[in-house]
Parts: sequence; C-alpha cells; structure tokens
Amino acid sequence: MKQLALFALGVICPLSNAAEVKGPWKKHLVWEGLRCNVAVAADFTGDGKIDIISSAGGKTRLHVAPTWEEVVIGDDKNHTFIHGETFDVDGDGDADFIGARYKPGLIVWFEQPNKNPTGSSWKVRIAEDEIIGIHGVLKADVNGDGKMDLLANSGQPIGKFPNSAAWLEIPKNPRKANRWTRHIFAEEDAPGLSHYLGAGDLNGDGRMDITLAAKGGPADKSDNGEWFAWWEAGKDPTQPFKKHMLPGKHPGATNILPADINGDGKLDIVASRGHGTGLIWFENPEWKMHDINNDLLSPHCLQIGDIDQDGDLDAVTCAYLSRKAAWFENDGKGKFKTHIINDDQCAYDIRLVDMDKDGDLDALIAGQQSKNVVWYENPQK
Repeated sequence: MKQLALFALGVICPLSNAAEVKGPWKKHLVWEGLRCNVAVAADFTGDGKIDIISSAGGKTRLHVAPTWEEVVIGDDKNHTFIHGETFDVDGDGDADFIGARYKPGLIVWFEQPNKNPTGSSWKVRIAEDEIIGIHGVLKADVNGDGKMDLLANSGQPIGKFPNSAAWLEIPKNPRKANRWTRHIFAEEDAPGLSHYLGAGDLNGDGRMDITLAAKGGPADKSDNGEWFAWWEAGKDPTQPFKKHMLPGKHPGATNILPADINGDGKLDIVASRGHGTGLIWFENPEWKMHDINNDLLSPHCLQIGDIDQDGDLDAVTCAYLSRKAAWFENDGKGKFKTHIINDDQCAYDIRLVDMDKDGDLDALIAGQQSKNVVWYENPQK
C-alpha cells in the first residue's frame, strides 16, 4: 500500500481508492467534568487498542480503551497542562506522555511503567523549566539523527528567553538527566504571544524548518503579534534559524502546519486564526494566500490528514465560539469544502487518530469549554 508521510504531524496516512465520507460522525464520550486542554492517543496498555491520556484539574488521566476506565497517573495541582505530546522518550518500546504548562513554564514527561501501566505509578521527570509561556509542543526530528526531539515556544515577553522558541534534544539517558538539552531556534524574534508549532522541509534543502504563529491582540501590549512565520534551518540546527514572515496581518493567529496541499511536491502551509476567524493556506514558494473557511469563529485547533482517503490532504478543526467541529475536504488542488462533524462541541485541542483501527482517521477532541474528552468516528464507507 502506498503511503503519504506528514512530517509536520508525525502521522502516516494510508492511501487507497477514493472513498466518500458519508453520514454523521458518531460521538464517543470518553470523559467529562472539567475544562480539558489536551488529549493524546496511543496504545499505552500494550493490548492493541488505542487509549487516551488527558489533563484537567491537576490530574493526568489514562483512559483505557474500549470502556475508558479512568486511571489517574499523575495527581499534582501544578500539573494542569495546556498542551502535550506522546512518543517513546526513553527508547524502551512503549509510549510515554509529555505535558506542557503555560506559566510558569514547565515541561515534564511521564515514564510509562513497562510491566503494569494501569496499576503502577508513572514516574514524572522535568524536561524543561526555564522557558515561559509554553502554549504548544510538537515532536519532530530537528537535527536529522533519526530520534524525536521536542519543539516548544517561550511565548511570554519575560524571563531568560522572552519572545522566543526552542527545540529540546533528549539526552542519551533521559531517566538520569536533570533537563533536556535546549536549543533556541527563534531568539527573541517571535513576539506577540506565540501559540502552536509545525515542522517540515519548506525550502527543499533537506533540513527541518519550523513554523510558528502569534495571536497578538489586546493581551499583547507590544502590538507585535497577528502573524504567521517560518524559521529556516541552517547547517547547524543548534544555532538560531532565519525567520521568514508570511504575507498579511492575522488577528488571533494560532496554528500553522506544513503540508503539500496542491500535490506539487512542495510543502505548503495551512494555518488558522484560532483567536479570530478563518482558516487559510499559503502556497509554496510565493506564499500566495488561499481561503479554506471564513465562517468559523475561533478555530483554535488544527490537524492535517487524508480524512476521505482520496490521496490528498484534508484539514480538521473545532471552533470554540462557533461550537462546531468540522473537516475540510480538499479537491486535490487546494479548494476546500466544509463538512460539519458536530454542531455542539468546543475544543482547545484536536488530533487525527485511527481510534478504532478500521483504517481511517477519526477526530479526538479535548473540549475545553465543553468540559469533556470525546472522539468522533469517521463514517467513511
């Protein structure tokens, strides 16, 4: 089977004969009760089923598939995370969890117990605690050594690394290391309350470039936000990257992900104004801007994947002011059609994951204002 790799998202989307997504997306309630900013999915228990880890109210919860039995793997009032990731941090063959706190800045990783992930405590270790204003984290192999690194922003204009962003290199033995190795790629040139990151080789030189967005607005006294930009990697990825601004002024800019939208072999950029209105894409190499949707209010989350399995890349979001989850069908040339997944769901975070392992991508949502964790089953026939 052919595969299309999304380097920016770290997922593989299967390609098959074109199939239409028909009918309503079935809602599966995993958990509810408190505002939840982040939910990630992986087979954390090793039984072949996709489980979920979420964070709310100072507790980090493992929701065990298929019944979503709740197992608290972390209980600390200082550990209410705004974003997170999951991958095998310590190289022992299982998935660990990474949680990021906004302010004071903190990134910790939860080591999955090898023998009993539902009955043993998960050891929590600090990865980073000197960058402030961490709103997004993203796994990517920045230095090309075949191992995952972690991107994170330092979005506050205070501290040792104001208005900056970094990538963190995992030490050879992360269980014994005090902190991960920090490399500042955006050195005080990312003002305006930055949000989420993306990664991909945008200029075709074989190096991993990084994308970032900043919302600006009343909360940003410097009046330097409202932009989308990408940072060009040099020969030495441990040194600051070169910043390139994308066209236009974008109030509420939050999400920005590299992806080949028109099938020409170049990575374009898909972006959302998650504290404003609109989803757009920028066409590589001139970065001409194209609209995807101008109706949804506060599309605060964004993921890219082949949702209808027709060989091109679609997009998905959940807009918290509009209270709508939606996906956007790409015609293969960059023209999109909006499809509503659910018209009463808010989100801060969304992931495209094959939750039921039936071969298509489902939507996992951490519902902040909806106070829930849900996943919506792709009804592809």
